[in-house]
Amino acid sequence: MNRAISAAGARPACVTERLREIGPRWQRDIRVAGDDTKALYLPLLRAASREGSSVLRDLPYGPSPRQVLDIHRPAGANRAPVIVFVHGGAFVRGDKTINDQMYGNVLTWFAERGCIGVNVEYRLAPEAPYPGGSFDLGLACRWLEQHVAEFGGDPSRVCLLGHSAGGTHVASLLCDPRPELAALSPGVACAVLVSARLKADVLPVNPNASGVRAYYGDDAAAYEACSPMAHASRIRQPVFVANAQFENPLLDLYGLEFAWALGRARGTAPLHVTLADHNHVSMMAHFNSGEHWLGEQILDFFESACR
Repeated sequence: MNRAISAAGARPACVTERLREIGPRWQRDIRVAGDDTKALYLPLLRAASREGSSVLRDLPYGPSPRQVLDIHRPAGANRAPVIVFVHGGAFVRGDKTINDQMYGNVLTWFAERGCIGVNVEYRLAPEAPYPGGSFDLGLACRWLEQHVAEFGGDPSRVCLLGHSAGGTHVASLLCDPRPELAALSPGVACAVLVSARLKADVLPVNPNASGVRAYYGDDAAAYEACSPMAHASRIRQPVFVANAQFENPLLDLYGLEFAWALGRARGTAPLHVTLADHNHVSMMAHFNSGEHWLGEQILDFFESACR
């Protein structure tokens, strides 16, 4: 990976101040706080350089209009490591381009550092209920195994990076024993789960309970067996779990619980971090804004997993 331009950066003091104002009210109204966070980062992302990479958009990996992906590639890419990003949206909304900068900012950041960045879109509930999102991700991974070398990527060095519901789909693809997922189990090097929903619930504190029902069905008694948490010990790849200081309710606890389950199964703790001042949306919005810490941690983790 080309790390020469990856010198450590820090967020501007005005951004830190604003994040600290948004954070304590995050759980009171995640929609408004999320919109405020996106508005905070948009000027920074629009001003950021994208000169070191190019984008190929909406390449189909399946027959559905949502089974498409974008490829961000650095100039001269040849057998470059591959970062595959899977967006969130509470299982029922969201796509790979939620505004003119996000989530391309994530893949641009990695492409500017020598990686092939892949931005995956997938079908949503209720069109594609459980395990549809993970199944689509498996199809995308299979397509990449066959084609990413054509774009300068190394199919033997792939990291899956999932945010929110996208993290659920990454984890389920790698650990859920359902035959249709096991048949697609990709040979990836590692996985990064950012603010992921690792346990399905419809508790009163869950602002996205309706999305959980749409994806997993109305029988809450079946949720435990469908959740990545129940199958954490089946993951064979190295896993990095990251959460925000200001999370959607319970996601930070589920991240800790998942890391503990992995550690208990393996006899050694996986990498787990909590980003101070950040919230559920800023965890991805900050990429390519001048703040590099989480991105650099992911690259270090990825490099270690490929040794």
